[in-house]
Amino acid sequence: MHFKEMIPGLGEKYGITVEVVSKPREEYAGEAYPKLGLPIAPAIMIGEQVLVEKSDVTEEKLELAIQRELATARR
Repeated sequence: MHFKEMIPGLGEKYGITVEVVSKPREEYAGEAYPKLGLPIAPAIMIGEQVLVEKSDVTEEKLELAIQRELATARR
């Protein structure tokens, strides 16, 4: 499953806000994008942490990362 399909369901499951940013490939390849300090697409970030960059991720890995982030936030 592609991460854009699994993220909304995980957001609902954990009661978190999810933002999916999708832009044309040309915009990611442009000169302005690297200046934003964002990872190379496709990517998933949780807070400031880059979970995966330039590839997809399994739903299990994404869910474990969400659980770790929520556990850390509760401390």
